[in-house]
Amino acid sequence: MCQATRAGGCCQEGVNAIEVSVVLPCLNEAASLAKCIHEARRALEDAGVAGEVIVADNGSSDGSQAIAAACGARVCTIADKGYGSALMGGIAVARGRYVLMADADGTYDLSYVPRFIEKLRQGCDLVMGNRFVGSIEPKAMPFLHRYLGNPVLSGIGRFFFSSPVRDFHCGIRAFRADAYAQMGLRCNGMEFASEMVVKASVLGMRIGEVPAALRRGPPGRSPHLRTWRDGWRHLRFLLLYSPRWLFLVPGAVLMAAGLGTMCALLPGPFHLGTAVLDVHTMVYAACAVLLGFQTIAFAAFSHIFAVTQGLLPASRRLEELFRYITLETGLACGAVLAGCGLIGSVYAATKWGRVGFGPLDYELTMRTVIPSATALTLGIQVMFASFFLSLLGIRRN
Repeated sequence: MCQATRAGGCCQEGVNAIEVSVVLPCLNEAASLAKCIHEARRALEDAGVAGEVIVADNGSSDGSQAIAAACGARVCTIADKGYGSALMGGIAVARGRYVLMADADGTYDLSYVPRFIEKLRQGCDLVMGNRFVGSIEPKAMPFLHRYLGNPVLSGIGRFFFSSPVRDFHCGIRAFRADAYAQMGLRCNGMEFASEMVVKASVLGMRIGEVPAALRRGPPGRSPHLRTWRDGWRHLRFLLLYSPRWLFLVPGAVLMAAGLGTMCALLPGPFHLGTAVLDVHTMVYAACAVLLGFQTIAFAAFSHIFAVTQGLLPASRRLEELFRYITLETGLACGAVLAGCGLIGSVYAATKWGRVGFGPLDYELTMRTVIPSATALTLGIQVMFASFFLSLLGIRRN
């Protein structure tokens, strides 16, 4: 349900007259909401920008809805709980060409709004606030957020997605309405903030950054953000949206390390200082090879699934690669590996038969059995993985 009122003198009649929609997600913000609305309206008026203020209420019980309506904002009641749900609901009814979102707790200085608008007018698709190059009032940001959570998560996001954003979790940001539609955001919790930056980065959108001012919230207000819970949700999101770093890179490292160790141990024991690595180490190396391949396969499965579900854009490089990695290619490679493993297993069994299937010299025979069993298992895995990739490819095509 959306109850609409005009956003004061900065708004003119008609949808086309509105250039900027300011969306404020709200959950029991009676102490600061009026100040935020007036500050946003004043910033728009002073800049000569036609705009509106939308309060996306997420179930307030302190009279925030009445305060917002009295202050001239459009009030939208969002039934689905969560920071992301409130924002998506508010943005859905925004009529402006540009949308600026900010928290309704008074922590962000909304007089900075014209800076964001100017960047959008210059051609940016998304403009992020950066509190670390702006200003942060004493005690406005908890120590863990300022020196651990934000720097670490923002650094991971820049590394994983080649993003230029230095403050992933800044709550004030602006974007083009058509760019937002292209992002197709889905997260309904606090990770909505990370999803927006990630989608804009992987889609190759033009991202700008302006200084932002962070102030202390109203006295006695309990913050909605939960440090460890929401920090984990942001990290989990970054990992899930990057199959390369979650699956592909660890899998490739495991597989390379396992193969390298097995090759080093095939001729005989390997001396590493005072330690002697032998067939027992080869067993763990074989496990690393198999686990590494499974992890790499998960990278391919998850990427195709994410693309077909619209979670990630298609990668031209991977699309070219999948032209050569076909079901037939996978079956042929898997058959060769399984055949080599089978031949090695038969050879080992023949040697065992020569001694009447009695005791063997494990140090020698295991150097045949372990690689053979690994190749046989790996070959069968390759064939089944090829079938599953082809099944996913039907939807992708």
